[in-house]
Amino acid sequence: MPLTIPTTSPGALLCDALTAALGDATEALWLIARGGVWVDGVRVRDPGMRLPADATIVVQRPPDGIYREPVVTPEMILYEDDDLIALNKPIDTYVEATPWDAEGHLRAALARFLALRDGTAPPLHLAHRLDRDTSGVLLISKTPDVNAALQRVFRDGAAHKTYLALCAGLPSFDEIEIETGHGRGRGGMFRVFPPEAIGRTLPQGGTVKSMRTRFRVVRRLDDAALVRAWPLTGRTHQIRLHLAFLGHPLIGDSKYGGPSIWRGTPAFHHHLHAERLELPHPQSGAPLVIVAPAPEWAQ
Repeated sequence: MPLTIPTTSPGALLCDALTAALGDATEALWLIARGGVWVDGVRVRDPGMRLPADATIVVQRPPDGIYREPVVTPEMILYEDDDLIALNKPIDTYVEATPWDAEGHLRAALARFLALRDGTAPPLHLAHRLDRDTSGVLLISKTPDVNAALQRVFRDGAAHKTYLALCAGLPSFDEIEIETGHGRGRGGMFRVFPPEAIGRTLPQGGTVKSMRTRFRVVRRLDDAALVRAWPLTGRTHQIRLHLAFLGHPLIGDSKYGGPSIWRGTPAFHHHLHAERLELPHPQSGAPLVIVAPAPEWAQ
């Protein structure tokens, strides 16, 4: 949970106020350096900032206590040209800054890699996002010139994604297409709504949106199944939600009811892999197909 610290001493230095509240100057400076300190709703990374009167400091720490330190290597690059670069994203990696960490994410790691390789880092923009524990194809633009066209490709459904998923149990279907509603529940978590709720305004804000996914069973195991998934809409946690709704949550996806132990071994992450991304190149319009090798659990 975030720590909220009200202050009443205008002109005090941020590092001094935070040290007094935490009782640890080293931790205070580290939290500021990582970007986990917010003053009146704004991330602040200057320990010498003088606080305004009645400022509120909010301290954000990693929920699991771990600061990630991702590193991009040449082997992770699946595709690159003057406009785009695609990485094979590893698990346990955030793709963008979080409220508790402005440094430990893949976009920042890629900027560091390109600066070291090329002498400078271009302005990087994520074309889409993957969850922390989802691996596979992640596409990033290297020039603002293509950002608008790239966003249109994804917004208009011209980008086609294919995923591999390892789900619990043995599905009764070989292939199925499902449509439900998608939105946040009262507790803030994303959830599945019945199709007739699509378009409904939610009490907590927002509307229920359509969510469609096609699944095909690739291989049945004794107690799980390898499934290929095609999201036909782009909702947050879509594949995870739909598999859980079908009674076959992802192995390791404890957030949505998946087993945290599988075959006697802890499953520390959900088993979902962005296998393939097909789209027209935002500059030339030429077909672009990017494939990430299947992880060990999908082989």
